[in-house]
Amino acid sequence: MSVEKNRLSEHYSGKKNWLKWGPYLSERQWGTVREDYSPGGSAWDFFPHDHARSRVYRWGEDGLAGISDDQQRLCFSVALWNGHDAILKERLFGLTGPQGNHGEDVKELYYYLDNTPSHSYMKHLYKYPVTAFPYEQLLTVNANRSKEELEYELIDTGIFNDQEYFDVFTEYAKADEEDILIRITVHNRSGKDAPLTVLPQIWFRNLWSFGCLSEKPIINEMDLFKNYGSVTLRHPELGTMYYYFDRPDHRLFTENENNNEKLWGSKNESPYVKDLFHTAVTGGCYEQYNAMLEGTKFAPVYTQTVKAGGEWIIRARITRVKTDKNPLTSSFDKVFDSNIVAADEFYDSVSCQPNSADLANIQRQAFSGMLWSKQYYNIDIPLWLNGDKGQPAPPESRKHGRNSQWQTLNNEDIISMPDKWEYPWYAAWDLAFHCIPLSMVDPQFAKDQLLLFLREWYMHPNGQIPAYEWAFGDVNPPVHAMSCLKVYEIDKKVSGKGDIVFLKKAFHKLSLNFTWWVNRKDRKGNNVFEGGFLGLDNIGVFDRSSEIPDGGYLEQADGTSWMAMYCLNMLEMALEITRHDSSYEPMTTKFFEHFALIAESLNRIGKDWTGSWNEEEGFFYDVLALPDNRYIPVKVRSLVGLTTLFACLCIGKDDMNASPEFIYRMNWFNDYLKKHKDYTIIEEMKNEKILFTLIPESRLRLLLQAMLDENEFLSDYGIRALSKRHEHGYGVDISGQYFGLKYEPAESSTGLFGGNSNWRGPVWMPMNYMLIESLRKYHDYFGEDMKLEFPSGSGNLLNLGQVADEISGRLISLFAKDADGNRPVNGLSSKLYQDEHFKDLVLFYEYFHGDNGRGVGASHQTGWTGVVAELIQRTAGK
Repeated sequence: MSVEKNRLSEHYSGKKNWLKWGPYLSERQWGTVREDYSPGGSAWDFFPHDHARSRVYRWGEDGLAGISDDQQRLCFSVALWNGHDAILKERLFGLTGPQGNHGEDVKELYYYLDNTPSHSYMKHLYKYPVTAFPYEQLLTVNANRSKEELEYELIDTGIFNDQEYFDVFTEYAKADEEDILIRITVHNRSGKDAPLTVLPQIWFRNLWSFGCLSEKPIINEMDLFKNYGSVTLRHPELGTMYYYFDRPDHRLFTENENNNEKLWGSKNESPYVKDLFHTAVTGGCYEQYNAMLEGTKFAPVYTQTVKAGGEWIIRARITRVKTDKNPLTSSFDKVFDSNIVAADEFYDSVSCQPNSADLANIQRQAFSGMLWSKQYYNIDIPLWLNGDKGQPAPPESRKHGRNSQWQTLNNEDIISMPDKWEYPWYAAWDLAFHCIPLSMVDPQFAKDQLLLFLREWYMHPNGQIPAYEWAFGDVNPPVHAMSCLKVYEIDKKVSGKGDIVFLKKAFHKLSLNFTWWVNRKDRKGNNVFEGGFLGLDNIGVFDRSSEIPDGGYLEQADGTSWMAMYCLNMLEMALEITRHDSSYEPMTTKFFEHFALIAESLNRIGKDWTGSWNEEEGFFYDVLALPDNRYIPVKVRSLVGLTTLFACLCIGKDDMNASPEFIYRMNWFNDYLKKHKDYTIIEEMKNEKILFTLIPESRLRLLLQAMLDENEFLSDYGIRALSKRHEHGYGVDISGQYFGLKYEPAESSTGLFGGNSNWRGPVWMPMNYMLIESLRKYHDYFGEDMKLEFPSGSGNLLNLGQVADEISGRLISLFAKDADGNRPVNGLSSKLYQDEHFKDLVLFYEYFHGDNGRGVGASHQTGWTGVVAELIQRTAGK
């Protein structure tokens, strides 16, 4: 067993708590719903970036390249000052939703270079300009750009063109579960000497002001020796710890308290407020604060003129161990060396060793980004709605506003987030995809995450899984069961034994969620589901979560398809559990019959029914149902129609032998459908296998032909969200009112659903992953009996497994260097990424340009885009 795997074994067996400390500090707490106590729920305006350095947070903390304990009582992060900025760089800057011409967007350059599951070794890179950071320029230029124009990014300002920046590497290495070594390495990449001030700051989260701590914690000065200094960290719950650091130029103490004067114009009781470090450093007025030798926030301050091309290293340590010897000597670097070796050894053991160093680098950074994006998340909805004792009462409107129907939701956990700036809150369907690659490196964490969202303090009593902080009641696609199965499969492959207890726990609670879907999202009780939002923000001609035009409602092909997939996921889970526990066999029939009814509804054709399938065009469409009993097909060729591919399951002889009662009932029900409905939902047995599918073979071929057409869905970089057939637009007239859309390969030109997520053309990794999984299942059944042209019209025939590999390769190529050393994802910045200090850095974007692969949207959404690590794993040996 490798050193890192041994650490994980120690942790999950309870011998040590290796995960007590990790990268749990968010990179943005400001502008979140948690911190919003405004009457109208205007989170961006209530707590803006300009307040963040001066105002105390209620529900969490943030910082640059930071860490915290798992309850975020004690936090550490890096603050920087280049001698030109008006404020310290201690958290990431970006535009709010209303400020950006395409919604919210972080305006920084930073990279997650390495991380292990136990966080025994972590490495972060932040690129900080030598000159003034262009805050105002980024705001002004973006404000003056239309939705038809590109976002104005930090790279576009030109501050990196002449290498006028510092590379600031922050590394962590654990000598033990609560002995964390910190090494900050600064490289001056410019051609001239440049000054830099670094503050490795540590502070206690302010819980005392909200009545959550009976005793206020304190940081006390200890000793200052020739080569190092130290302070004591005392917390009533965390206990006593010590912070050691290289001898600084200055030491600053303050309190993690509001600067009332700056924020609201009222007098401060003390000058020692949260933003004192900004005042002292940027004003060079250290002396007047020297008398303060204790507080709840502390920073040693280092200032140095770094030589052109030079390097500067600062060391620090957070530990339970008190010592009277310098803990930052040669043994310090040895811990880093051994932990880096252990990290390499671990990834060598879990990776299939791609035959390309570049692919190995991409996969490692994908894992790293996912592990860095584990964050502390805390919200108690009743307390959030009603307010803390001793604090101003929230406006009465909150009790009937956002999330007021989620009175049972009380979250305080370490959760896999989409990213640490743009989405510093969980999103349930994102998390389902996160857990797939996470299970490759830490299967227990992945399983625990999936079960966490099924707990009673997350799941609503009615069975709904909370969607995300902005609206817990929104409806995300039901992918939780899919993820449970995939994590189970990966874990079983690695460990050699399936975790049936995990499947059983998930199955029970997912059954409640399934029932919620059936009861809440099938308006007419005809097994055709609406769903609304379903994660696909701008996919339709109108907002599917809002009131539908002319009093109608939308019978969604994807809502129905997702539910059919959910049925088959639950059926597959029940079949697997039945192998070990026959009492679950009746549940196989339950979900099979649900699937049969849904499949019939989706494919039904009759005089009184428009149906979702259009035989003439070979595609599934949404249907707009109007009050006068008219049904209008909304003929948008999009992922909505392709989701019908997701609902498929191939079962073999072993499952049939283990579930004879299910096979008997299945055959009876299928014969009944043939006799009375002229319809069947299973294909005839091939090679002792049965295929359950929404799509009969003839329709499947037509649908795949459209998907693999380069003039429609197939891009050089994966499957587009919308067909290029709509390049010149598509519209529908509803009672004299026109609704339309057009193929948009990248940024959205509409603010239909927030404006920053565009499903009208780009390539989205999670949906492509689902399509690939489905193709492999279809291939498992059809084998060489089904071959299609890839691309359509090319004459190049491939079986569906080969098609899946080809699409995987196109997705992987988004991040891989081409013959000229360019990565498509870098798009508009290819020249910069040819530089030696950029060329091996990879960003994992939210989605990708449908024609050229350029990264678009959130730049660090390693969450669901991180499934590329699993694709690399699967295809590396082929």
